[in-house]
Amino acid sequence: MTWRPGLRAAVVLTVAGVSLVTTVVMALTTYQLQAGSARERFTASAQAAFDSDAQQAHQFLVRSAAHESKVDGVADYMGARLGLTWAVVNFTPTSGPVSRAEGDRYAPVAGTYTGQLPRSEVDRARHHRGSVRHTADTPDGPRLVIVGEVEPGLLLAEFYDVRALDRELTTLRDRLAVVAAVIALLGGGVGVLAARGVQRRVRTAADAARRFGAGELDTRLPVRGRDELADLAGSFNAMAQRLGESIEELRRKDEQQRRFVADVAHDLRTPLASMVAAADGLRAADAEDRARSADLLGAQARRLGALVDDLLEVSRFDAGAAELRPDGVDLGPLVEDAVRLSAPDADVTVRHTGDAWLFADPRRLHTIVRNLVTNAVRHGEPPVTVTVDGTAADVVRVVVADSGPGLPADLAPVVFDRFVRGDRARTRTEGSGLGLAIARENALLHGGRLDVHDDGGAVFTLTVPRGDPP
Repeated sequence: MTWRPGLRAAVVLTVAGVSLVTTVVMALTTYQLQAGSARERFTASAQAAFDSDAQQAHQFLVRSAAHESKVDGVADYMGARLGLTWAVVNFTPTSGPVSRAEGDRYAPVAGTYTGQLPRSEVDRARHHRGSVRHTADTPDGPRLVIVGEVEPGLLLAEFYDVRALDRELTTLRDRLAVVAAVIALLGGGVGVLAARGVQRRVRTAADAARRFGAGELDTRLPVRGRDELADLAGSFNAMAQRLGESIEELRRKDEQQRRFVADVAHDLRTPLASMVAAADGLRAADAEDRARSADLLGAQARRLGALVDDLLEVSRFDAGAAELRPDGVDLGPLVEDAVRLSAPDADVTVRHTGDAWLFADPRRLHTIVRNLVTNAVRHGEPPVTVTVDGTAADVVRVVVADSGPGLPADLAPVVFDRFVRGDRARTRTEGSGLGLAIARENALLHGGRLDVHDDGGAVFTLTVPRGDPP
């Protein structure tokens, strides 16, 4: 089974791991730089000392001509160099004793060094202008060995103790290791604090999601800073806002549908009851009663047909199947025709200003104007004024105003809802309460809008874009 750390453990491990790796890399780099620099300084100092000794030994031989052996002369000079291990290798018989080759090594002929020198290093120094260096393990520990000629065939070797340098570098390495460990621990502590903050914010988001899922649609997350968690909180809030609005819309639609069914049943009951009564009246022997029943039956059938047509139109809007068939139309004559059909005997005045030509669906515009005028005549007071305003460059407006008492305060917010009727309308049998709802849906289908306000009566304003011909 694979172990998968939680969020807090993952953050802690990540921060601690990054801190440790970074610190170790920095410590190793620092150690390498410091060690290299220290070794270079040590080597340069030893080289300078050897060069000085070789030159001084040569000068000593020049000034001390009384010496029969140059090996003894070099030994006399180097004898004054206290605390330094040295050796002399000679290949010139006239300079004194000659070093013997024993396998791959040469035996010194003088000096404080009791061992032998590598043959390869000595030969390299004989054929090299200047000195050569190498590291050797001696009975007294590791040494830096520098070999060079004092005179041709006469070589001097000096041994420099590197233990002090190694101790210094060991101390540096230990200190850097302690620093790396401390920084790693601090990184772990910082990781714990960072993980605690992240975990707290994540838990807050999880708790908000649970509360939102439980139905608390007003749940929101605080947005702090500009990091990824702040983006998450903002996205959560936007999602919650949209879901809340969608759920509220679904609830409202559900309530609207229930009310729709109830209102349809109520509105169908009256004409159906009247039709049943009229059908029963047709059995009467009196011709006048039969004629009256026939007239009532016809009127209620027409009312029922109009209601069914309105319900079918509403269902098309709900299904998104309402079709717009735009065409070029002059809104002035269209409005006059709608007024003539909907209120032939009412006191309605039509006024025109500007150019009322636009590209829209004539049938739906006719329906809007007819419903607005019918509403003004039935539920308002005369005179009714219809104004076609074409003075704007991009829209055409139709304003229908009556002289009645206006809209009650409780009716204004819901006047465009379905089956909504004022108190005066409820006392009459005309109308289904769908006219204004259908008018608004037709306006929205054109990309326009339908507004209402009170100004000495109810004022309905239809605003429709002029549109672009195909």
